[in-house]
Amino acid sequence: MKSIRFYFALWSAKAAQTVLKLMHRNGTYAAGKLALTLDPKFLSHIGRPEVLIGVTGTNGKTTVSNMLCDVFESWGQSLVSNRLGSNINAGCATSLLNAANLLGRCTKKLGVLEMDERSAARLFPVLKPDWLIVTNLFRDSMRRNAHPEYIASMLDQYIAPGTTLILNADDPISSGAAPLNKRICFGMDSLPFEPPCRDNIVQDVRICPVCGERVQYSFRRYHHIGRAECGSCGWHSPKPDFTLVSADPERGTMAVMESDVWYEYHMPSDTVYNLYNALAVVTLLRSMGYEAAKIAQAMDGLQVVQSRLHDQQIGRWQLTESMAKGLNAVACSRNFDNVLNHPGKKAVVLMLDDVFDEKTSSENIAWLYDADFEFLNDPDIVQIVAVGIRSADTRLRLLLAGVNPERICAVPEAAKAAAAVDLKNCEHVFLLFEVYRHKQAMEVRAAIAERMGQE
Repeated sequence: MKSIRFYFALWSAKAAQTVLKLMHRNGTYAAGKLALTLDPKFLSHIGRPEVLIGVTGTNGKTTVSNMLCDVFESWGQSLVSNRLGSNINAGCATSLLNAANLLGRCTKKLGVLEMDERSAARLFPVLKPDWLIVTNLFRDSMRRNAHPEYIASMLDQYIAPGTTLILNADDPISSGAAPLNKRICFGMDSLPFEPPCRDNIVQDVRICPVCGERVQYSFRRYHHIGRAECGSCGWHSPKPDFTLVSADPERGTMAVMESDVWYEYHMPSDTVYNLYNALAVVTLLRSMGYEAAKIAQAMDGLQVVQSRLHDQQIGRWQLTESMAKGLNAVACSRNFDNVLNHPGKKAVVLMLDDVFDEKTSSENIAWLYDADFEFLNDPDIVQIVAVGIRSADTRLRLLLAGVNPERICAVPEAAKAAAAVDLKNCEHVFLLFEVYRHKQAMEVRAAIAERMGQE
C-alpha cells in the first residue's frame, strides 16, 4: 500500500518538474532526486509499465536504448524512456515520474530504460525489468567501476529472478551473468572485412572462470571479445541463439541467423562495436515475438545517435566525431582502432580529459596506459592534437607509444584546438571526445568545419 510519504514525494516532484519545464530545462535528474530524497522507497512504489526493458553494460547501452526507442516509436508506441539522459536511480525515477498520473500509476504500457551497471543494487531489485540486455562488461574508470568481475558480481547478486537476459555470447564475462535466469545469447561470426585482431593491453579473460587454467580462443575480435574455451574443465563461451553471419558495408545490410534461418536487416553503422549493438536490438525484438520483416522495416532508417557518432563530408575533407568515453581504456582503444582502419591521411583531435579535472585535477591517469595509443602510431596519421588540461600527459603517452613528436600537438585550451589542426596534409579529421565534453567538442567541431568551408 502506498503511503502518504510516497504521495507527498510524487506531487512535490511533479511540481518541481513543472517548474523545470517552465524554465526550459530537460530536468532528467532533479525531480527524481527530489522524489527519492522525500521517499527513499519511491522506485518501489511508483507505477511501472506492463513491460519494462532494461539495458545495461559498460559500453553501448545508450546506443542500444536509443535504437530500441526509435523502433518502438516508429511503430506508434508511446513509451517510458530516459533517452534524454541520466541512467542512475534518480534518472530512472524521473522517467517513471513523467509517465505517472497523480495517483502514481503508469500511463504507458512499455518502457525502455538505460540502467547504469554500477547502480544495479538500486535499480534491478526494485524495478525488476522483464527483459535486460547486457551489452558487455569491460574495465571502466577506476574511480567508478574498478574491475569488470566486480560489476559482474553485482549483476549476479541483484538481477531479479524473473528477468529474461539478452547476453553477448562473445563476452566471456557478461555472458555468465545471473546463471539461474532465463537467457538468450547473441554473437558474431568472424567477418571478411574485419582487420586482423591486434594485441590489446587490456585482455581481462586469460584464465578459465571455473578452474583457473589458461583459456584458448578459437577467434578473438578484440580485448576479451571472441569465442573462448577451456581444455581442462570444458568451460566454453555459450552458443549464440542469434548469430550475425555476414555484413555488407556497401549495401549497409547484415544477415542474422536464428534456428538455421537467416534474415537480413539494415546495419546502422559498419563499426564492429555498433554491429553488436544492432544485433542486441534484433535479438531482443525477435525474442519478444516481433516478426523479422517488421523489425527489418523499422531498422531501415535507423542510425547511431549523432551525439555518439557522426560523419560528414565538407569540401575535400571528411569530418568524423565520435564519443570515446574518456577514462575508459577499452572505449578509447576501439575508437583508435577505428581511426587506424580508415584509409587516407588523417588528423586526430583527442578531447579525452575528464571534464571535472578542470575544477579539481585529481583523477588518476593510469587509464592512459591501459588504452592502445600504439594504434595511433601509423604513417597515415599525420597529426594528433591532444586537447585539455591533461594534454601534456596525453602527449607523453603518445611518445611512449612511439609516435613521432613532430606529429603531436598539445593544446591545453579547447578554444585553440581547431586552429591547430593541419588541414593541408590530411583528408580525414577525427574528433574523439569524452562523454561529458560533448558541448565543448561540438564547438571545436563547428570551428573545424568552418575552416574546411573556407579552404
